[in-house]
Amino acid sequence: MSSDTSRPFDPDNASDVPPLADKVVVVTGGNGGIGYATIQHLARHGAKVYMAARSETKAQEAIERLHAEGLAPGNGQVLWLQLDLSDPVLAQKSARVLLAKEDRLDVLINNAAMPRGPYARTKHDIQDAMMVNHIGPFVFTMTLLPLLAKTAVNPASDVRIVNITSGGIAFLKRGIRFRNRDDFNDEHKWDIIPGPSLARYLNAGAGRSKLANVLFTTELQRRLDEAGVPILALSVDPGLVRTGGVENDAASQPPGISHVMSLLIRALWTPPTRGAFTSVFAAAAPAVRQETERYKAAYLLPPGRIGAPPHPDARNPVLARELWDTTERLLREMGIDWE
Repeated sequence: MSSDTSRPFDPDNASDVPPLADKVVVVTGGNGGIGYATIQHLARHGAKVYMAARSETKAQEAIERLHAEGLAPGNGQVLWLQLDLSDPVLAQKSARVLLAKEDRLDVLINNAAMPRGPYARTKHDIQDAMMVNHIGPFVFTMTLLPLLAKTAVNPASDVRIVNITSGGIAFLKRGIRFRNRDDFNDEHKWDIIPGPSLARYLNAGAGRSKLANVLFTTELQRRLDEAGVPILALSVDPGLVRTGGVENDAASQPPGISHVMSLLIRALWTPPTRGAFTSVFAAAAPAVRQETERYKAAYLLPPGRIGAPPHPDARNPVLARELWDTTERLLREMGIDWE
């Protein structure tokens, strides 16, 4: 049941999230924030969840915390999968490790993101936020796609790919392109409405990468439909969520601003446990599969309501194909293929 109906979606309700004991799920960036809460909800319904994260230490600490907070025997299993999205070679390697471990994959949630930081480029000469937030997840997803498709062949299966984006794309300029490496590396300093935290979020290219998440979802669904593969791809805007990163950003501001921002965030922003509701809805709510045509490539708002991406470029299927084609070309230049 979604928030389109009279009762809001609640992942603790057995009618909203069915038993997931036979499901295998991957959540990237799951050792904190929304990803952590998403794993907690899904594992409590019995799913076997891979916490895909770069640091084993942080992942194991998070898994211990999950158990301490009520991930009891009989619930699902949570396992660490090493994943570094800053290098597509390593992202593909991680996917291949999983392919060797599992004979099914029901849900992939591309949750990990790099929202903050000064402009920088990776060793592949790609802006780091575009690499971590788009190119790395693209490679990871496409390498896992054969296993996802194999699972989807079973008539009883319900395979989904969920990409986490941000409503912050609304503040980007119009007319963004993804024609070449220069477009991927555009620093776009003057693309947004001014504001200290928002500027840091978007000026480093993260806003453009979150726009890419929506476009990737659109084009992926089109290709899946064209190939007759019954996988659902959805993009999720979790809304304003009080993650550790957000609170750290507020704390890093000058004293007066920091105090006001912290008060507003604590008062108005959603805690991660609730902030994960939309991700869980996209991953596991029966309503999504029951109304397949409605939810194909849907843009979901909290806590599971179908909306429209708040930027016209995110609704452009031609731009989605341009992004896909350029991503493939850049990856070939890096020597990476998944065919």
